[in-house]
Amino acid sequence: MARRNRVAYRKRAQNRFSMFLVTLVVLLILVLVQMGSMELQRKIDVKAAEEASLKTQIEAEQKREQEIANFGKEVQTKGYIEDVAREKLGLVYEDEILFKQKD
Repeated sequence: MARRNRVAYRKRAQNRFSMFLVTLVVLLILVLVQMGSMELQRKIDVKAAEEASLKTQIEAEQKREQEIANFGKEVQTKGYIEDVAREKLGLVYEDEILFKQKD
């Protein structure tokens, strides 16, 4: 009977040790998964900040594109061409009279 008790005690001790090891492995896996999850969340936050920055840049470039398109249309007008010819080249129409101010 004493031998049976010793065998049963050893089996219970082995079962407890096995349960302890399984629990330890499960806890280690949980810790590793949590660490991986935290790292992924950090990467998500960084990418979200980059995305917001890029969206701001896209909006600025779209606004600039619109301004350039508007300027391109303005440059093609007769009034703009006349203004540039007067200011940069000093050109006037044949029938215009110029008045110069004395210094």
